[in-house]
Amino acid sequence: MGEPPKRKPVRFVGGSQSDLQRFPKKVTLVVGTALTAAQLGGKHKDAKPMKGFGGASVVEIVDDFDGDTLRTVYTVRFADVVYVLHAFQKKSKKGIETPKSDLDLIKQRLKVAEQDYKSGKK
Repeated sequence: MGEPPKRKPVRFVGGSQSDLQRFPKKVTLVVGTALTAAQLGGKHKDAKPMKGFGGASVVEIVDDFDGDTLRTVYTVRFADVVYVLHAFQKKSKKGIETPKSDLDLIKQRLKVAEQDYKSGKK
């Protein structure tokens, strides 16, 4: 039998960790399970590619709690690490569309993650 898969570290970008810690415990358990799957190279059943990022490397977990929609966005774009980019409550009243301010923040934090990853590879 082969060795179990190596668990990738999780790194939080910006305020994503403190934002996630403010979520209800039920939601953080779902997100934690999804991140563990990503660390092991898998994909949680509720993880979906986020539109607008070209492929499946930026992923979101959407969970509803007490009438609120809570989202956590992470990337598996890098071979050795999982970066959590954003955790937020969706407040937009326009369907399921992610507000532009949140998309801009995710794009900005993805650039930060890319720089961090490159600096760690040197």
